[in-house]
Amino acid sequence: MTDGSGDVRITELLRSWREPVLARWVELVTPGLRGRLTEREVQTELAELYGLVERSLDGDEAATGELRATLAEISRNRARQGFSPRETAISVFALKQALYEQIRTTRDQRAYGEIIDFSAYVDELGLATFETYAAAREQVIADQAEQLLELSTPVVKLWDGVLGVPLVGTLDSARTQIVMETLLQTLMETGCRFAVIDITGVAAVDTEVAQHLMKTVMAARLMGAHCVISGIRPQIAQTIVTLGIEFGDIVTKPTMADALAYTLARAGVRTAAGRED
Repeated sequence: MTDGSGDVRITELLRSWREPVLARWVELVTPGLRGRLTEREVQTELAELYGLVERSLDGDEAATGELRATLAEISRNRARQGFSPRETAISVFALKQALYEQIRTTRDQRAYGEIIDFSAYVDELGLATFETYAAAREQVIADQAEQLLELSTPVVKLWDGVLGVPLVGTLDSARTQIVMETLLQTLMETGCRFAVIDITGVAAVDTEVAQHLMKTVMAARLMGAHCVISGIRPQIAQTIVTLGIEFGDIVTKPTMADALAYTLARAGVRTAAGRED
């Protein structure tokens, strides 16, 4: 807010009514947090904000910057903790209601004029809070999506020197990139020479999916590892033939067990069945 008699008046009101307004502010905010913050935590948080608002309205530029930084941090924390936009914004907007109620209680008619400018000031803070919350929430969602992709592409050790990549669901560019990165990283860390990519749980294979698989196999081959694709069901095999997809010299097996037996035979390990193809 700009300097002037109005600013002096609102800061005087905030100071003189600090105790009742702050107490009412805490009462308004606490129920909306549904027990995820204690009343003491809310009291500490809002008391800090109240003091920063007073100093900011007094023209303290450092306090203004600190106020916005504090609100931004609160918004990011609320987003990470799963609070809704309304639950986050109420922490700011409830200050206006607390002050309105105090004015009605005291019946100080002169104070109403000051509240108009102060209301716009609080609205600006609330908007900044919401924008920070939205950005933080988008980042949380993006992080969670990436974590889900990583969880959905596990790389497990099937045998000494043999890795398994069981895939379930739909393969797209983003997920295939995660598959490739995870597999190559694990190959480098473990020194394994063989990998079985099992697509038994993949819903469908089209040209794009086939290309993704081949790229993954070729990338592993560049690192000196041999990949086998297993789990090609009859329906998928028919689709691949219909689409004219060529896997070239990439070895395919009907089941992961067959693929494991093949890789073990290539590694010189004899299985009970003694099968190699």
